Amino acid sequence: MTLMENFQALLFQSLGIELSSPQINAFQTFENLLLRWNEKFNLTSITAPEEIHIKHFLDSLTVLRAIQNSDEFSLIDIGTGAGFPGIPLKIMLPEMALTLVESSQKKAEFCKVIVNELHLSNTSVITARAEDLGKDLSHREKYDWAIARAVADLSVLAEYLLPLVKIGGKALAMKGANAEGETLKASHALAILGGEIFENVKLELPNSYGERTLVVMKKITATPEAYPRRAGMPSKKPIY
Repeated sequence: MTLMENFQALLFQSLGIELSSPQINAFQTFENLLLRWNEKFNLTSITAPEEIHIKHFLDSLTVLRAIQNSDEFSLIDIGTGAGFPGIPLKIMLPEMALTLVESSQKKAEFCKVIVNELHLSNTSVITARAEDLGKDLSHREKYDWAIARAVADLSVLAEYLLPLVKIGGKALAMKGANAEGETLKASHALAILGGEIFENVKLELPNSYGERTLVVMKKITATPEAYPRRAGMPSKKPIY
């Protein structure tokens, strides 16, 4: 069994997902370009094929357990890095309108290369910080979903994500096994920002790569104009 065949088997066993031939080719192209670029630029510390398949590709696709699997909706991926989870999700949901946001110019450039190489339609890459986009009226409260896989406290992620989500839309933070404590600690921030916890989806990655919790927040009222605060403030002084 080849490494890509093993990835397909793990994906089916873990999430019940079967890949088409074009999807398999897309993931293989993504992996090849990631490794090639990583030789010159530090895009990711994960370079072993099995770790790429599980920690990047499969982990990204766990989001399918939470998001709606409809034809047309908009999703913004904050702090996407080398395109995770946004690009794997786009490979699976080609009709989704995707916006990738990354503050690192090099990582954003890599995302543009992948988008062009895979011919991903209705996909844009923005080099910016989440706090600035949350103030921009062309992005503020415009998205059905806002997602982050970034390592930050849930109160911080809520301030990045919820200002970007439409009322009735949802934000999703990809967290580890100990998300319940963060969820409780973030309750005040969520109330201020116009959100509430919708659900926590728990799952486990294969081959002992760890537990995951998808923390889904629903936007129930408009976010006050004061939020998000200026760049850097949410992480320096989280709302508690």
